[in-house]
Amino acid sequence: MSPTQQDISQEIAQQARTHAETGVVSHHPSRGYAPYRSSLLRHPVRPLVVVKDPEAVELTGPAFGVTDVTESDADLTRRHTGEPLGERITVTGRVLDRAGRPVRGQLVEVWQANAAGRYAHQRDQHHAPLDPNFTGAGRCLTDDQGSYRFTTIKPGAYPWRNHTNAWRPAHIHFSLFGTAFTQRLVTQMYFPGDPLFPYDPILQSVTDDAARARLVAAYDHDLSVPEWSLGYRWDIVLDGPAATWTEEGR
Repeated sequence: MSPTQQDISQEIAQQARTHAETGVVSHHPSRGYAPYRSSLLRHPVRPLVVVKDPEAVELTGPAFGVTDVTESDADLTRRHTGEPLGERITVTGRVLDRAGRPVRGQLVEVWQANAAGRYAHQRDQHHAPLDPNFTGAGRCLTDDQGSYRFTTIKPGAYPWRNHTNAWRPAHIHFSLFGTAFTQRLVTQMYFPGDPLFPYDPILQSVTDDAARARLVAAYDHDLSVPEWSLGYRWDIVLDGPAATWTEEGR
């Protein structure tokens, strides 16, 4: 029998109490976070395999470079012949190291659901409409200040089968590739004031309040483009005590 939202909320509250009682600041969640049911089955339980020749991995992996990324790749609203439906937004920020220095030339990829909360993917069977003018994927390279910038559509919430009446808050997935494919980091950006935050075990698996808050973008009116888009700012810190949570081991 699938657990209810009340069951999951009680588990989330218990996990939060346990975390608070330890008094230890934890910036990353446990790989096996019980309220997030599939994390118990997906995370590694055996020692990682040692790669004797890291460069050999790159011979069969994808190759990325400046010539592969065009300026239009960062505008997810211009990938088709028509205009996508939904609220147009600009999302920008900086990719920084633990000392606050910009990470230049970093490949940043995003993917997301459309305004109705559906991904353009064959495995997404949510009964929400697909948008023929929105695929939901884009990429760019950070500039000399470590800045990235995307124009897209604000995604909608969507149901998932973690438990009965489970809904994910609106979010955008981010991927950063470092200098090699094996250095890839994946995280999620959320929108301020979402009422689904307390009910989402994926977001709540980040039990430290400050670390969880760093996953939420800030609305920035100065970034809003008149008669075009609303602006959100979200910085990504790769390491250190102010690091942005990443989906390591999931």
